[in-house]
Amino acid sequence: MNPFQKNDSKETLFLPVSTEEVPPRPPSFPKQPSPKICGSNYPLSIVFIVVNEFCERFSYYGMKAVLTLYFLYFLHWSENTSTSVYHAFSSLCYFTPILGAAIADSWLGKFKTIIYLSLVYVLGHVIKSMGALPILGGQMLHTVLSMVGLSLIALGTGGIKPCVAAFGGDQFEEKHAEERTRYFSVFYLSINAGSLISTFVTPMLRGDVQCFGKDCYALAFGVPGLLMLIALVVFAMGSKLYRKPPPEGNILNQVVECIWFAISSRFKNHSGDNPKREHWVDWAAEKYPKQLIMDVKALTRVLFLYIPLPMFWALLDQQGSRWTLQATRMNGNLGFFVLQPDQMQVLNPFLVLIFIPLFDLVIYPLVSKCGINFTSLRKMAVGMILACLAFAVAAAVEIKINEMAPHQPDSQEIFLQVLNLADDEVKVTVLSDENNTLLAESIKSFQNMPHYSKLHLKTKSQNFHFQLKYHNVSVYTEHSVEEKIWYTLIIREDGESISSMMVKDEENKATNGMIAMRFVNALHEEVNVSLGTDASLIVGEDYGVSAYRTVQRGEYPAVHCRTKNEDFSLNLGLLDFGAIYLFVITNRTNQGPQAWKMEYIPANKMSIAWQLPQYALVTAGEVMFSVTGLEFSYSQAPSSMKSVLQAAWLLTVAVGNIIVLIVAQFSGLAQWAEFILFSCLLLVVCLIFSIMGYYYVPLKPGDVQGSTDKQTPQIQGNMIDLETKKTRL
Repeated sequence: MNPFQKNDSKETLFLPVSTEEVPPRPPSFPKQPSPKICGSNYPLSIVFIVVNEFCERFSYYGMKAVLTLYFLYFLHWSENTSTSVYHAFSSLCYFTPILGAAIADSWLGKFKTIIYLSLVYVLGHVIKSMGALPILGGQMLHTVLSMVGLSLIALGTGGIKPCVAAFGGDQFEEKHAEERTRYFSVFYLSINAGSLISTFVTPMLRGDVQCFGKDCYALAFGVPGLLMLIALVVFAMGSKLYRKPPPEGNILNQVVECIWFAISSRFKNHSGDNPKREHWVDWAAEKYPKQLIMDVKALTRVLFLYIPLPMFWALLDQQGSRWTLQATRMNGNLGFFVLQPDQMQVLNPFLVLIFIPLFDLVIYPLVSKCGINFTSLRKMAVGMILACLAFAVAAAVEIKINEMAPHQPDSQEIFLQVLNLADDEVKVTVLSDENNTLLAESIKSFQNMPHYSKLHLKTKSQNFHFQLKYHNVSVYTEHSVEEKIWYTLIIREDGESISSMMVKDEENKATNGMIAMRFVNALHEEVNVSLGTDASLIVGEDYGVSAYRTVQRGEYPAVHCRTKNEDFSLNLGLLDFGAIYLFVITNRTNQGPQAWKMEYIPANKMSIAWQLPQYALVTAGEVMFSVTGLEFSYSQAPSSMKSVLQAAWLLTVAVGNIIVLIVAQFSGLAQWAEFILFSCLLLVVCLIFSIMGYYYVPLKPGDVQGSTDKQTPQIQGNMIDLETKKTRL
């Protein structure tokens, strides 16, 4: 039977109710009040809920902190693909709360929903960690396991998201409303504490620990999975202490059906014969009760203001994708500490913990004393402006990074450098096909060249003639080159003469914070180089050139090497962020084989500390927008619509991530231009939101709570048209 079906029988409206005839309803909560914390009014059960939330947020944000770099370096996806999948996952995490709320309200209740979906959550972490094991299959299997694991994690974290906070509120009695309010502050604190610690720790597990010769992504995903298992165990331990309200029906489904019925009725009765109604939701009055219709009206007023909000989340959530990728091209050495690129995200929860009391206790009271009416909608608009400024700063930082980065050869251009490994000076002359001199310079033995020389081609590929003068000998050689490629001409001894070979430096590009290196072996026997990995790097004898190998930033004082006859160590020194090195293994001294070091591409010069202003601005915007917006929305919605509003609020986050996904895939803009685009889009949205807020008439708390008391009966004849005006009987 439809509980909202209109009942035309007047006899049932005023039936007397006898307590003897109607059996009492089973109690929703235990009769005995739950134990309190140290004699206070706080139930002991909330301790288990807060600890559960801390561990769950550690699990989620810790896994997410290394996710972009996992896509980039482990699965070898492009930056755009990594960004798109990252935001697709984030979006899915904010779509699934609707499913979780529906399951909890209409079927299982909050407690069982949290338990069952937490099991799904843990299973997702296990599969995700397995997908990060290099020894388990190939890239296709890794990709499949990663996608399955992320899907289960999104279902788990999103499904329990709308349940945990509300379940904690259920533990309080109505007379302890003040304690409940403080509980939500502690709950929010636990979220940011878990995020703060995890975004700092998991990048260290990834970069400072080696697994199977590579970054330990399996450990970086496994530890958050362990924390989620602990969260599940802790939550289950408090089972006997919880107040467990039974499911009360899916209010979200009722709202959707009411709105759909109103829209359908409006279009079915579009003719002028039907009288106009004050509000379009009133077209559902034939089927649904007046109270539900009034609540839906209040809800739709707030949902209308939600339309511009996704653009803010589109900017905020790029901290874990585009901003992390930006950090990979910066220098994380702060002098007293070395930050990994994905550790910069720790600034957001850290600054949130600082800004919330700062704004509540200092800034907002000062603004109020200045006579400025700083309403909730104005705070949200200012938060949008701060996010715009944050992306403008990010664009300026990106431009500066590009200025410091080495330029790439354009069409019909190559970059060339000469490496002289002979024992004396060599004069190098580069001639074109017409014997025109393109480059002429004298290069000393083992001279560290400061830069590449740019040579222009007449076609996409061309032959260059090289004249090498060594002592009294002139050697002529010819090498073919192709456009847009970096080359190194290696000059080597060949008996009493010299010879040369041309080597492509195809990987002389931005290495996203990693260090790239290659070896040239001047010894007469093959060398096996171990860089602390299981897979050794083999360099052929007599000027053999190895492939590139990427490693983490750090000191490498003793790299183990071995030949057929001996073992020795090479001191590679400090390998810094983003640099590309060439090491020549020689035996020119009596101290045994040594490594001569040349820096092809210099290390990242711009400090990662330059990201601090953009993080500070966007976090201040988040505090003004997110915290204020949620508080405003709750104050404007009737009590029966709180869960619906929570789902709608999370849905705006999901839509924001979809916006980033679309722009990343189809914009084709340079990164700095993309940052400017987002900043301008949010500025336009902020203006639209400000206009909408200007015409919005906020409801007072009495209007929301007292809507059930209002009646407007219309009585014909000599009776007076009565209107109850908040009259308390």
